[in-house]
Amino acid sequence: MSKVHFIGAGPGDPELITVKGQRLIGEADLVLYAGSLVPQACVDKAKPGAKVVDSAPLNLEQTHALLRDCVRGGGAAARVHTGDPSLYGAVQEQIRLLERDGIGWEIVPGVTSAMAGAAAAGKSFTVPGGTQTLLFTRLEGRTPVPERERLRELARHGTAMAIYLSAGDPEGVQAELLLGDVPEDTPLCVVYRVGWPEQEIVETTVGALAKTARKHDFTRQTLFLVLPGGGGESLLYDKNFSHMFRGD
Repeated sequence: MSKVHFIGAGPGDPELITVKGQRLIGEADLVLYAGSLVPQACVDKAKPGAKVVDSAPLNLEQTHALLRDCVRGGGAAARVHTGDPSLYGAVQEQIRLLERDGIGWEIVPGVTSAMAGAAAAGKSFTVPGGTQTLLFTRLEGRTPVPERERLRELARHGTAMAIYLSAGDPEGVQAELLLGDVPEDTPLCVVYRVGWPEQEIVETTVGALAKTARKHDFTRQTLFLVLPGGGGESLLYDKNFSHMFRGD
């Protein structure tokens, strides 16, 4: 059945698209991708004759018209987003328009950049005996943040954090973390364009966050990964730890 598939393309590496996402891109009659964030290589496997369009210069009404006309003409459309569509993805307004016009849709998840960044850095957000929680958040900018979700308020939990969409104000990120009682020596990874050929990962601390970001000119497509230390080793593979698949 003709429909629109919203596909998470991952952080940039075309090999991090799911098998299902890559298949649907290859079957689509229209591939509409966010070229400012999704590399061309992620849609290179579109089938011959498919219409491949960079949505970066288009507004919502224009992208909707392309998707609508494709499906109404009996075609399948792949709307390719960066990362995972459920996290800071602008899919809800697109879905409302599709439902208004009676057009079917489906979301195919993708690898979000926080996970790709932690993997590339060889880090873990959770630590046995330490933090068991990961918070995804952002600094307030043109998009407001509820008062209870201010970065300083979330930071007081002392958990691991993945801070998105905030590279334009590293001083603000650092100040909010410190106001949230995060120790200055807390480990932090600054992750730039993860999955792209120019990927860079710099390990630093919360107290040196702003200085590090400015030194490397990381002003966009950058994540701040706060990684509280502590904890120990997992019991799962300890020879003295029994469970239903391992006897005493």
